[in-house]
Amino acid sequence: MARFGGDKKVGQSILLIPENHFKKWAVPKLPLWLETYHLTMMTVLWSLINVLVVIPAKYNLNWLWLVNIMIIAQYVTDLFDGEVGRSRDTGLIKWGFYMDHFLDYIFMCTMVFVGYRISPAGLEMWYFGLLVVLGAFMVNSFLSLAATNEFQIYHYGIGPTEVRVVIILINIFIIYLGTGQFFWLVPLVVLCCAAGLVFNTWSIHKKLWAFDMQAKRHR
Repeated sequence: MARFGGDKKVGQSILLIPENHFKKWAVPKLPLWLETYHLTMMTVLWSLINVLVVIPAKYNLNWLWLVNIMIIAQYVTDLFDGEVGRSRDTGLIKWGFYMDHFLDYIFMCTMVFVGYRISPAGLEMWYFGLLVVLGAFMVNSFLSLAATNEFQIYHYGIGPTEVRVVIILINIFIIYLGTGQFFWLVPLVVLCCAAGLVFNTWSIHKKLWAFDMQAKRHR
């Protein structure tokens, strides 16, 4: 049986090198009682806080600062959980892969929900499209893993960390300029994400087609 490849990410991103240095420096300093599964499950808390924030954020956009804090908190716990498991040989490789990425999806949904709740009326279909496209990116990664046993979440220097940075900057933009810009900003985000999805799908399609043709020649 081939070794499970889901715990090894393939590719590079712009922030990967400083991110790895930060991880290697910080993880040995974590208390021994804080285990990998604690860090993974903390995304439930960050997601719940996001859902609760939409109530006051609808009337005061400064609450988006708390959403930004949740993005940073989720980034830190997401960054540390795998490294803690590896350094302490916890052994929760497949559980960690499953629960980590399932909760990543839940957290992503709460982010879309925050945007939807603070938006002016008339953008509902764009938010539906955004949720579909972002979910499709995750489905693409998992289907590609099943076909190649390589887990690739970095594409052309862009990965989850870079996406988080962009979301934080968008939230700051909204705090200071309001939601009146949403009528062009939300469609632009959806269309850019959709273009990236098409390009990413085409790249995976070409890679898998080449694999199949090579295997066919050897049969």
